Amino acid sequence: MTDLKTYEVWFVTGSQHLYGEETLNQVAEHSKAIAAGLDGAAGIPVRVVFKPTVKTTEEIYDTLLAANSAENVIGVITWMHTFSPAKMWIRGLSILKKPLLHLHTQYNRDIPWSSIDMDFMNLNQSAHGDREFGFMVSRLRKNRKVVVGHWQDPEVIAQIGGWSRAAAGWYDWQGAKFARFGDNMRFVAVTDGDKVEAELQFGFAVNSYGIGDLVALIDNVSDADIKSLIEEYKTQYTIAADLLEGGDRYASVYEAAKIEIALRKFLVDGGFKGFTDTFEDLHGMVQLPGLAVQRLLADGYGFAGEGDWKTTALVRAFKVMGSGLEGGNGFMEDYTYHFDPNNELVLGSHMLEVDASLASTKPSLEVHPLGIGGKADPARLVFNVAGGAALNASIVDMGNRFRMIVNEVEAVEPQNDLPNLPVARVLWKPLPDMKTGCAAWIYAGGAHHTAYSQNLSAEIIQDFTDMAGIEFLRIGADTKLDQFRNEIRWNDAAYKL
Repeated sequence: MTDLKTYEVWFVTGSQHLYGEETLNQVAEHSKAIAAGLDGAAGIPVRVVFKPTVKTTEEIYDTLLAANSAENVIGVITWMHTFSPAKMWIRGLSILKKPLLHLHTQYNRDIPWSSIDMDFMNLNQSAHGDREFGFMVSRLRKNRKVVVGHWQDPEVIAQIGGWSRAAAGWYDWQGAKFARFGDNMRFVAVTDGDKVEAELQFGFAVNSYGIGDLVALIDNVSDADIKSLIEEYKTQYTIAADLLEGGDRYASVYEAAKIEIALRKFLVDGGFKGFTDTFEDLHGMVQLPGLAVQRLLADGYGFAGEGDWKTTALVRAFKVMGSGLEGGNGFMEDYTYHFDPNNELVLGSHMLEVDASLASTKPSLEVHPLGIGGKADPARLVFNVAGGAALNASIVDMGNRFRMIVNEVEAVEPQNDLPNLPVARVLWKPLPDMKTGCAAWIYAGGAHHTAYSQNLSAEIIQDFTDMAGIEFLRIGADTKLDQFRNEIRWNDAAYKL
């Protein structure tokens, strides 16, 4: 799990020398108090660090330049306590590379009706100081998050906390490496895309590696290490006796443990944050990697099947953004439908690789034939995913841009036993309803692979999308299909300009 408290956002307050030392001292005191309050707020998972008031073009430029290069600084929060003429901000904002949140607040919550005078008015001018600043950010066409309200308001704190989670996910992508064993699943379109453009747009690199690199590591795993890992399996999962040493199917578990050890070593040694494979390019492996993938996902790695590097990276970002929150984030696929008009449902799953962090109960380690891939029977974890609010998200390459699509869903507890389905699974109802949700997803070009989240909101994903500078489409409770289709048309026109 990523420790988000190792990350910082800088709290930068704007003013000018016009108001004199006494006022500027008050500005500094108030800014320190707000920064300290946000830093101590339970809803904000990162450090909020006070920086001295910026009053000139040079101070603004130097502060924002320092934020760009400071290690573990993932974003900047700005606030104009007084009026800060925005031409002073042009140079600094023009070179700022970190995500920006504009907090439109003021130190005092209430107007002191009986004592308010012009001294108070000159000090507490954010109502129009922030508008001057806001004009310049808009004039520069710079993406940012605007949060409005008193800095102690729980809703304001929640919005800042969500934005900081998005900023952490974005920071984690910069310079990240994702491994692709083999190539894309043959003839599949939506899982592929422009990896060069992705590195320019998103900051992460995707490169391919021959499966022989992994097979060489698998062949060198020691018997002692394999047996030690199987002992760990025994403490964490329900395991049938014939899967343990001496049992008829022990060899399958033994091979799965061997794959996990080798795969983990490959990722650690290479500094990778995630990986993808396809069952068509696993020559030399005895079985498909199921159990290993599920466990590596639970440890924070990104993964998606069939060469889908975009979803691999998105799953990793979701895991960073959701760090410390109840619930999990993982790889998912829309698999099959239940079209009962009184209870329409999607059954989400994958061949083997549903994330173990999503399990609602103790998983069962099982071995079954797969019926695809032409390999030996693979080990995998079988479990149900809990009900509750969730979302599915997909990044697709539209040729002239990347598009993020989010569908908010309501997961439901399984209502029937599934004794012959030997994979992990989840049931959900797409919002606003099955027909609208599925049609909107298809009109948007959404992939069959997604990043599934139990703890992130569409607002957080939109903040992340804004940082990436890509298109965002949300399908939720208020979605109307005709309006949604028009939004797609308008976006198509805008991106052609």
